[in-house]
Amino acid sequence: MNAPLEALAPAGTASLPSHSLDLGVIGNAAAAALVDRNGSIVWMCAPRMDGDPVFCRLLAGTQAEGGDWSITIEDFAHSEQRYLRNTAILETILTDGAGNRLRILDFAPRFKELGRIFRPLGIVRMIEPLEGTPRARVLMRPRHGYGAHVPETTRGTNHIRFLLGEQVLRLTTNAPIDYIEHGRAFLIDRPYAFVFGADERLSEAPLQMARGFLDKTADYWRNWVRYLSVPLDYQDVVIRSAITLKLCAHEETGGIVAALTTSIPEYGESGRTWDYRFCWLRDSYFTVSALNLLGATRTMEEYLSYVSNIAAGSPDGYLQPLFGLGLERQVDEEMVPTLPGYRSLGPVRRGNAAYTQVQNDGYGSVILSITQAFFDERLPTMGGEALFTRLERLGRQAAMRWNQPDAGLWEFRTRGAVHTHSAVMCWAACDRLAKIAARLALSEREAQWRAEADLIREGILEQGWNKELQSFVSSFGGRDLDASLLLMPQVGIIPAHDPRFLSTLEACEKHLRFGNHLYRYRAPDDFGEPETAFTACTFWLIDALVRVGRREDARQIFAEILRTRNHLGLLSEGVHVETGELWGNFPQTYSMVGLVHAAMHLSRRWEDVL
Repeated sequence: MNAPLEALAPAGTASLPSHSLDLGVIGNAAAAALVDRNGSIVWMCAPRMDGDPVFCRLLAGTQAEGGDWSITIEDFAHSEQRYLRNTAILETILTDGAGNRLRILDFAPRFKELGRIFRPLGIVRMIEPLEGTPRARVLMRPRHGYGAHVPETTRGTNHIRFLLGEQVLRLTTNAPIDYIEHGRAFLIDRPYAFVFGADERLSEAPLQMARGFLDKTADYWRNWVRYLSVPLDYQDVVIRSAITLKLCAHEETGGIVAALTTSIPEYGESGRTWDYRFCWLRDSYFTVSALNLLGATRTMEEYLSYVSNIAAGSPDGYLQPLFGLGLERQVDEEMVPTLPGYRSLGPVRRGNAAYTQVQNDGYGSVILSITQAFFDERLPTMGGEALFTRLERLGRQAAMRWNQPDAGLWEFRTRGAVHTHSAVMCWAACDRLAKIAARLALSEREAQWRAEADLIREGILEQGWNKELQSFVSSFGGRDLDASLLLMPQVGIIPAHDPRFLSTLEACEKHLRFGNHLYRYRAPDDFGEPETAFTACTFWLIDALVRVGRREDARQIFAEILRTRNHLGLLSEGVHVETGELWGNFPQTYSMVGLVHAAMHLSRRWEDVL
């Protein structure tokens, strides 16, 4: 057994990076990793997206080097980065001071083989010279125990095994193992491949396998994109968003993470650092709805299996707000002292205590996610009476809880109220059950759920409305506003041109809008007043403006959001309204969903142009 690699590697020639969210995502719906602009992998969890970050440099602050997988060109001058068109394959080109250039291709294999989707827990990196005689150093420095431990290694003829706590991962390559093990620079005079994943022998030579995986993976993504129902305008925006959303799904179980990271602060030293690597029922609904809009319904089918398992484990229909990707119901939150945090802005957290909260919007979120399965004739297996009966258990909870206090979608930790949005989603649960019952010709159950929905709607329109403010408000009997009120027409409880919604929109713009960005709320919460705009809320404003006929206003806001994306077209949770800098966990599915919906709403129609 060998000493840890860090004990042998020389000190790096470059200064420690100043981390930003200029990151690319690679993945295959089993594994996912984040790559910085210079081609270093700074985040990857294993064995699942919510597992131990074996590459954790993103949260290592300015502490000693490590926790990354870097490929650095000697005498570095600049880098270029892009995705290969319509794929999840990331290309980084590094150039040195003399003009020598090399190319890095990063991807996670995904393709159809033997009647199934091949998506191993692993990633592939390929390096090749483009111009001149570049020299590069490959530093492979994983960690385990959330950055606490440098792994011991064992070496083979063309591989290194990393003993990472309870798991062992293997790097297999055609590059000289001695150079990798000792971190020595070497001439990139030919293509090299690095296959990192399960502790298994490869069935063929690393370079040959990598080339085959590359071609098949590129073909898979291009075929997947080919069948998306994209709008005429903003096609690149929609395609990149759709691929990114797909990468946030854990296909084995059907769960969908809210983001791939934990503990990227909402802003600075706010202390708002949360673990988003779990499946929120609410966030997953938005992701499924966006992909359904594009015709990519398989994610909905897989998510249906996931929530069916959740419902089966809850005989009375009660739903907690979030679950682990493997259906775990307990994801206790704890601080991680071994990682300083993004830019040393901790604390770093693993787990999320919100699972213990009561959030009553989840019933509507689940039923809305699945409703299309009862109406879409393209699906090989459509929803039937058995599934409807299971969903009715959730509907009974919604009918019982719509006017009961909860933590709300903003997950307030120290106070509760009857939140208007939660009540609206309970209405949506009952409304959609009535529609499903009608589809299934179950007239008595249709009448039952229609009566429940009407009762809830009447209560919301009375108790969620503030006559003095002439606006709907965040909670029954309250005075505060929040951005979720803008979702009321989208969910269907009130038409967009209803005078009550028009005045609510006006109030939200007056109190929550800052330029072309929207805060989720402005009232102080457990951590004070929010300091960044929540990007999803800005998209909700765009949706509302389109619905009331203010398309040009919506276009201007959308144009500004497009400018806040990183260099690869990706968004995090929020943006600082004064600097335009991205903050919060990354990539945020809420935000990527918003890009899809806004593009679809604002695009010209194909038939008006062709």
